[in-house]
Parts: sequence; structure tokens; C-alpha cells
Amino acid sequence: MPLVTTGELVTRAAAGHSAVAAFNIITLEHVEAVIAGAEAAEAPVVLQVSENAVTFRYGRLLPLARAAAVAAERASVPVALHLDHVQSDDLLRQAADAGFSSVMYDAARLPYEQNLAATRAAVDWAHAQGLWIEAELGQVGGKTGEPPLDAHAPGARTDPAEARAFVADSGVNALAVAIGSTHAMTTRTATLDHDLLKRLSAALDVPLVLHGSSGVPDHELAAAVAGGIAKVNVGTALNIAMTGAIRDFLAAHPEAVDSRKYLSVGREAMVRAVTGIIRTVGRFAA
Repeated sequence: MPLVTTGELVTRAAAGHSAVAAFNIITLEHVEAVIAGAEAAEAPVVLQVSENAVTFRYGRLLPLARAAAVAAERASVPVALHLDHVQSDDLLRQAADAGFSSVMYDAARLPYEQNLAATRAAVDWAHAQGLWIEAELGQVGGKTGEPPLDAHAPGARTDPAEARAFVADSGVNALAVAIGSTHAMTTRTATLDHDLLKRLSAALDVPLVLHGSSGVPDHELAAAVAGGIAKVNVGTALNIAMTGAIRDFLAAHPEAVDSRKYLSVGREAMVRAVTGIIRTVGRFAA
């Protein structure tokens, strides 16, 4: 079916007190696994390409974006394309022509006023192109190998009053909030601050996004969705599934050299991971 927009999926999820799962893709196997997992769960999904993934692909956005778009158009469930964690203005300006309906502009590393100014400029450009835009306030640690912030460090959590002002002054369509999750976690041991989420949900009139969801246990994810999270970002969980399955296959078949053999095993492991996460965070009618 034709591509849908991220804004449409997230808005519908928020209205239904549910969440749409958004998965970061790196290879064609990721693309195929996310779509197959969403089809198995009979639910919409968002395919996300991060700036880090673009860097990995020799700095070229279009090859992966085009592959994802073609695969999405042949899916039996609604699929949207989202450009994730963009810090480069040059990359931001490639989004619309590459088929993305939304961008997460990431200036959360900057002091508040600089974050606001950079985000406002990105929003003005994005909205002029018809793009839905997400930003982050507070810091979800663990990006690009950096250590996670202490839970009580300044800026580690999103302040509701500051978030309300930031959303009003920046014009963003959604806000990623820091409530205790961390990027790149390989164990599902994160504990979320559900009281803070409740206050953020009450203070803001835009959908809330949870980053670093791979490290969040199922019961915490479900509680976060019930508390107002409308988009759940997942990346590391797919890499854990894929790498673990390939490692086990190669250990059992040391003679294997055909990459299709082990990549298919890795892809199927990701399909199962995708289906499980989508069923955890909830689903709504396509």
C-alpha cells in the first residue's frame, strides 16, 4: 500500500491511547524484518533511518531510503519513513526529496536556548516542506557510545514546565522525553519515571516519544504507553536479535560461507523481536 505519514500514525495512536512502534533500520534485512514483523502483528509501523546509519552507508541517504520506500509500498500494513536523530542541517534538507514524511531533529546536546533556536529553525524549514518534526528535551543518554547520564544529573530528565515552553516556542509536532531510558542498552533493566511521565503528559499537547526503548522491560513499556507515550523507538533490540542468531548459527556451522544462510537466520530473529515489541506497545486499526 502507499506510504503513510508518521504524523498520521502517531496522532492516531495518541488518540487511541496506544503507541506506534518505530524501528531503526541499517540494512535491507532490517527493512524486510520490520515490515514482516508488523505484518505478523497486523499493525502499522515506522521505519527509521538515523544519521548514524547514513554515516555507516558512506554518508549516502538515498540507497537505504529508496529500498525502504519500495519495500514499504509493497507491505500489507501502513508504513511510514522517518529520519532519526538528525544533527546535520545538510542531512535535514535531504529528507523530503528522499521520501521521508518526518524528521527527529536532535539538538538536545546543546544548552536550552541554543537547542530552542536550532530546533525552531529546523521546524520552520521542515513545516515549509510539509514535514512533521520531532525534537528532544532532556537527554536520553547512550548516543554514539557516550555513557548514560546519571538519573539525577542536570538535564538528564525532562522538566514539564520547560517542556511546555519549548514546545510552544519551537512549534514541534512531537517531543521525545527523558524519563529514565537510555540508548544502546543491551539489557532490559531500565526503570522509567512514571510520575514524571504523568506530569509531562498533563503539561503538553503534543504526542510524547520514548527513545532508548530496547532497554525497557515489557511491563514498563506497557505502562509508558498507558501513561501517554505515543511513539516507541527501538534499535538495539533488533541488532541484539540479529547478531545473536547469526553468532549461534556460525558456531553451529563453522563451515558456512554463504551469507544468505546466516543473514536469513538473523532476519527471522528480528522479525520475532519486532512482532513482540509491537504487541507489547499496543496496536490499533489500520
